Amino acid sequence: MTEKYIGMDISKAQLDVAKAGRKKTWAFNNNRQGIGELVKLMKRIKPVLIVVEASGGLEQAVVRALYLAKMPIAIVNPTRIRNFARATGQYAKTDQIDARIISQFAKAVRPQVRPLRSAEEEHLDALVTRRRQIVDVITAEKNRRSTTHPAMKSRLEKHIRWLEKERNSLEKAIEDFIQEKAEWKEKAAILRSVSGVGPVTTSTLLAELPELGTRNRKQIAALVGVAPMNKDSGPKKGKRRVFGGRASVRRVLYMATLVATRTNPVIRAFYERLLESGKERKVALTACMRKLLTIINAMIRSMRTWQPSLAFPR
Repeated sequence: MTEKYIGMDISKAQLDVAKAGRKKTWAFNNNRQGIGELVKLMKRIKPVLIVVEASGGLEQAVVRALYLAKMPIAIVNPTRIRNFARATGQYAKTDQIDARIISQFAKAVRPQVRPLRSAEEEHLDALVTRRRQIVDVITAEKNRRSTTHPAMKSRLEKHIRWLEKERNSLEKAIEDFIQEKAEWKEKAAILRSVSGVGPVTTSTLLAELPELGTRNRKQIAALVGVAPMNKDSGPKKGKRRVFGGRASVRRVLYMATLVATRTNPVIRAFYERLLESGKERKVALTACMRKLLTIINAMIRSMRTWQPSLAFPR
């Protein structure tokens, strides 16, 4: 039997669904009834893979429903889909065209299916994401202090104080939630035994990098986006660069590494050795991010707290 690949374009109101090799598409309302109808269709079709774009949370309900129906589903970064469309000469863009392109991507690339996150993991991720959003708003409001009209400054300061109170409340909620689950509590203690890794880094790793400890060092570096990629052509050797991966994880890892280059003896020695060998500070810091992540990954895999012997893990 011919393998069937499904692509789905998700908007707030509608789900546009296409099967690779089929011109016509299906459309369902993005609500409980529409998702139920979609699940029934997928059970009849029995695809080997369903691919959806990450759509800022709009995909969560349909993805969960398909997972619970035991459908093989993968969530893909929209940039990969757009690059695939350009590579195949598809420049027009409508919801139906996007659904067909995603189905073609599913058949050609076959991205890896991710396991369904538990309700607890989704809850923790929601708390961590909301805290990050609040912090971004606080930063934006503080940046407005120098340009705000004098008549509005008291309101601005009042808003900043409220936001900081909300941030503190979220941080307590995150900490309490982690402590309620024995596995997370143990992993949090392991992560915090590393000099440079604080509560924010810990909660972000637990919520947004559940693969930690289950992948090898190259795979975990690629997931986060700190694995250097070659840019060579013939005799020309281009600079290796890092890109892609999970930006939110990379962001907290960067801050943790900055602290670690001052307070963690292993990371500090590694950083200084790179600088002495002539590496640029940014290059050296990126290498330290990768090393710190590799150490943390080995610690979670073995469920051991910080030890200098983990300086060179596999």
